[in-house]
Amino acid sequence: MFETVEIQVWVVWVTGLLALAGLLDRILMPSVRWYLRRRFNRAIEQLNSKLQLQIQPFKLTQRQVMVDRLAHDPQVMEAVLEHSNEEGIPYHVAAKMAMGYAREIVPSFSAFAYFGFGIRFARWLSRTLYRVRLGYVDEGALQKMDPNATVVFVMNHRSNMDYVIVTFLAASRSALSYAVGEWARVWPLKQLIRSTGAYFIRRKSRNLLYRRVLSRYVQMATAAGVTQAVFPEGSLSRDGSLRPAKLGLLNYIVSDFDPDQERDVVFVPVGVNYDRVLEDRVLLAANRGEKTGLLFKLWTFVHFVVRHLWLRLTGRFYKFGYASVSFGVPLSLKAFLAEKEKVSHEKMTADLGKALMKQVGRVIPVLPVSLVSTVLLDQGETPLNAAEVQHLAEAELERLLANGAHMHIPRKRLDYAVEVGLRMLVLRRALVEKDGRFTLQPEQLEVVRYYANAIAHLR
Repeated sequence: MFETVEIQVWVVWVTGLLALAGLLDRILMPSVRWYLRRRFNRAIEQLNSKLQLQIQPFKLTQRQVMVDRLAHDPQVMEAVLEHSNEEGIPYHVAAKMAMGYAREIVPSFSAFAYFGFGIRFARWLSRTLYRVRLGYVDEGALQKMDPNATVVFVMNHRSNMDYVIVTFLAASRSALSYAVGEWARVWPLKQLIRSTGAYFIRRKSRNLLYRRVLSRYVQMATAAGVTQAVFPEGSLSRDGSLRPAKLGLLNYIVSDFDPDQERDVVFVPVGVNYDRVLEDRVLLAANRGEKTGLLFKLWTFVHFVVRHLWLRLTGRFYKFGYASVSFGVPLSLKAFLAEKEKVSHEKMTADLGKALMKQVGRVIPVLPVSLVSTVLLDQGETPLNAAEVQHLAEAELERLLANGAHMHIPRKRLDYAVEVGLRMLVLRRALVEKDGRFTLQPEQLEVVRYYANAIAHLR
C-alpha cells in the first residue's frame, strides 16, 4: 500500500494537464462565459440604441435551438406525418428529412459578422464599383412606422449587388435578413452569408415537406419581429424590366397573419437601379435562350475580374456609373387586409403582390444611362450630338417626373447626367462617337434596351 510506484514523466504531464483542464472547465469557464455573455448583451443593447429597427431576440437565439424549434414545430410535425403517409416511408425517415431542411434553412446570425465585417465589406465594395447614392426617401413615413411592427423591405431584383448596396444603405436602420437562392450555397460563401442572418431557399423546389418547413420558418421569424428583405420577382430580371411578383414568400407571411394580433407587418417598397449591371451580358444571353451554365458564368466572372484589375493597373478604370436606392411609403398589412375583408385569400395575396410591385416600380430611380438609353431608342439610328441628346432628355425627364418618377441628377446638372450616360454607353461599345455625334450600334441594341427597360414602366 505504501510502496513506491514509478511512472513515466509524460504520463504525469498528461494527467496534470487533464486535471487542469477539468478544473478550468468547472470553475473558470462558467465565469468566462458569463463575462463574455454580459459583454455581448451590452454590445447588443448599445447597437439597438442606434438602430431604428432593433435586433430581435429571435435572431440571437442559438442556431441549434432554432433548428430544433423549427423541426419540432406542431405544423412541421403534421407535415412530416402527411409526407410519411403519402410517400409510404417510415415516420422517422420523414422527420429526419424535415430536420435536414431545418438545418439548411436556419441561419446563424452574428452581430459581429454583420456589423463588423459585413457592413464594412458592403461599403467598400459598393464604393469601389459605383458612385452610390441614396435616392428618394420618405423619411417622415419611415419614422412613423410602428416600432413593434415586423418590417419587410420589398425590392426589385436587378443584380446580385442588390444585397450588398441595400445592406450598406440600410445599415443605420436595421440588420436585414435576406432570402438567398442556391447560388450562394458554396463554401466559404455559404458560412459567411449564413452568419449575416440570411436564410437559404430552393426557389424551384416542389417538395411539399420542404415548402412547409420553409413557410414555418418565415412565419416564425415574422411573428418574432425579424426585419426581412425579399425580392418578389424571385430572380434577376433578364431583360431589365420590372416583372410581376411571385407570391411564394408573400403568401407564407400573409397566410399565418392574424389581424387581431398586436404586431403588425409593414412592407417598405425599395427601388434599385444601376448605370451598369455587372451581370447584364449573362442575363441577356439567358434571355436569348442561350446556355449559361456554371462554366459560362465562371469564365465570364474570371474575365471580368482580370479585365477590371488590368484597367486599374493601367489607370484606365472608370467606376460603373451611379447606383441608387430609393425607399417608398410603407404599407401596413393590417390596413391592407381591412380593405380586403370580403375577398378570398388567393385574390388578397395576388392584390398585395400587385400593390407592392406598383409601389416598388414608382420609386425605382431614373439614372443617367436609363434616361439616355430611352432617348436614343426613341430616335433609332439617327446620329445625335450631346446638345440634341440633352434637349431630348430634358423633355423625357419632364414626362417622367410628371408621372411621379424620381431621378438622381448627378451634381444637380442635367448636362453632366447626359455626359455620364453617353460615356457609359460608349465604354460598353453600344454607342460610337464620330465627329461629335453618337450613333447606336445595331448589334448592341439589346444592351441599350436592357437599361431603357429599367424605367419603361414609369413612362
